[in-house]
Amino acid sequence: MKTRYPFTAVVGMDDLRLALLLTAVSPAVGGVLVRGEKGTAKSTAVRALAELLPEVPVVAGCRFSCDPASPDPGCPDGPHGNAPGTSRPARMVELPVGASEDRLVGALDIEKALAEGVKAFEPGLLAAAHRGILYVDEVNLLSDHLIDHLLDAAAMGASHVEREGVSVRHAARFLLVGTMNPEEGELRPQLLDRFGLTVEVAASRDPEQRVEVVRRRLAFEDDPAAFAARWAGEEAALRERIVAARESLPRVKLGDAVLLQIAATCAAFEVDGMRADIVMARTATALAAWAGRTEVTSEDVRQAALLALPHRRRRSPFDAPGLDEDKLDETLERFKGDDEDPEPDGPGDGGPGGGGGVPPQGEGPDGPAPESAEAPESAPAPQGSGAGERAAVKAGEPFRTKALSVPGLGEGAAGRRSRARTEHGRTTGSTRPRGALTKLHLAATVRAAAPHQRARGRSGPGLVVRRDDLRQATREGREGNLVLFAVDASGSMAARQRMSAVKGAVLSLLLDAYQRRDKVGLVTFRGRDAEVALPPTSSVDAAAARLEKLPTGGRTPLSAGLLKAHDVLRVERLRDPSRRPLLVVVTDGRATGGGADPVALAARAARLHAAEGTASVVVDCETGPVRLGLAGTLARELGGTAVTLDELRADSIAGLVRDVQAAGQTTQSAWRAA
Repeated sequence: MKTRYPFTAVVGMDDLRLALLLTAVSPAVGGVLVRGEKGTAKSTAVRALAELLPEVPVVAGCRFSCDPASPDPGCPDGPHGNAPGTSRPARMVELPVGASEDRLVGALDIEKALAEGVKAFEPGLLAAAHRGILYVDEVNLLSDHLIDHLLDAAAMGASHVEREGVSVRHAARFLLVGTMNPEEGELRPQLLDRFGLTVEVAASRDPEQRVEVVRRRLAFEDDPAAFAARWAGEEAALRERIVAARESLPRVKLGDAVLLQIAATCAAFEVDGMRADIVMARTATALAAWAGRTEVTSEDVRQAALLALPHRRRRSPFDAPGLDEDKLDETLERFKGDDEDPEPDGPGDGGPGGGGGVPPQGEGPDGPAPESAEAPESAPAPQGSGAGERAAVKAGEPFRTKALSVPGLGEGAAGRRSRARTEHGRTTGSTRPRGALTKLHLAATVRAAAPHQRARGRSGPGLVVRRDDLRQATREGREGNLVLFAVDASGSMAARQRMSAVKGAVLSLLLDAYQRRDKVGLVTFRGRDAEVALPPTSSVDAAAARLEKLPTGGRTPLSAGLLKAHDVLRVERLRDPSRRPLLVVVTDGRATGGGADPVALAARAARLHAAEGTASVVVDCETGPVRLGLAGTLARELGGTAVTLDELRADSIAGLVRDVQAAGQTTQSAWRAA
């Protein structure tokens, strides 16, 4: 068995360790989402938590880990009656990003169900994680339908598998822990709300603490068993404290004054719904039990708010998660009960203010770990200067845009933009399955089996079905695309009011891309050249941040911008050939730089995109009473369509063609051939 890094040997990251321990004490808190940059030991801490959980009593031979004291009456392996019990370590089950729906929830043998009427069920990862930990690394990259299954099971404590009228249900109660790097994209606010607690982690900027991290990691890699043995005492003590906190949890009192503070805090920060109130109450109760007290205090409420509210205040992908601690303290003080005792009433080392406090951290053989130090704020890097360059202007207010989509039928990742063949959506036909059957087309299967019933010796009412009769349903839904923005930042776009409107339009399109589950990229061009301001990513807030800092000025190297966009799309086709691109060029159409004949060079670069079948839209930023119509000419060269800033609005009277039609469709075959 592989030796895991000890939980108590993790240096720093007090909030993360506390949040994980609170979910171990009270699984009803609802799990933890860990947000942070790469290389911050997020996965190490989560995997180490499994070693601290007490052993689980289970019914011998039950694939669904039923408790012998109270077995699930609906268990597919039941009824258990007086089945003997045994115990095993708590499991930590990892859900891979590329897992299928059947791998997560389990699979039914449809052939046996139709032919024999038998519910042959192969349990999935949700069953394996029952009464343990379900860990999802890079949860923000998980498909939406898998996240929905996952969070539904976490909320209901059960998993339901439905296949063509055949239904199986089993218990699925687990500690849900997800980790993510915000640079790779955000979770929807609705999904963020389903995680009980959220913690932000970052690497320490304190040199001494970083040295201690490296020292311990190297010692672990040299001899994992010996390193774990050195921390065994601290691990055992922490394990005993978790058990004690679990046992004392039912005795913790949540008074009316504390409940009023919780409700007032949630109202003050304008969080949606009531889930935040419930999670805060459960977290504050767990904090009191962890500290060894029998009554919740204001400090418990404060710590619970810092863990349960920041991610629930996010209204859009451009809002940074966080909480105004001064406002929090003011709210708690305003609604503090007169009879509250600020002193802890139990023996626990609750930390400052009597709250749950920082979890214990072993000192190790070389003394205590260094105190974490706050990183000094780094000064913003000066922007490059050049002839005619102007400072960046703020983006205008975003608005709801008209729908843009790629023509044809794709096969890319599930999303909400363009038509595609998907695992989920409306059924459009059937085909013979290639590999395992995932979505049965019942009518087609019956039609395939019906002519052979006499030859197969059918004598009863049941249908005799063979594997060759099974038909896979083909479905049509929506896919996410790669939306690549090529933004003109030249002097002709530099009027402050105009550039503010342009940035507002791009910001609106970025918000639309976030809602439709697209990847986005940003190419800018001005002066003499173009640059990739943001390589294709799922993080639309990163694109918004780059857009906000974009300076303007200089000539308009339109050809360089189009060629740079062509290079980006060429590389992305090799990386992800199934994700179809949509090129959005934001410009007034002028070409005043990049060669002896910039207009001809721009037209030639545009025809490169048209020859490869790249769907494109030109957002015409030209304003004023006299318009040259150069953006429309560029759109024709690209084989796409042009739209003005006013037409881009969803509530505009002027209509916008929803699909990139006409020439875009005629070039689609060329793109597929390429």
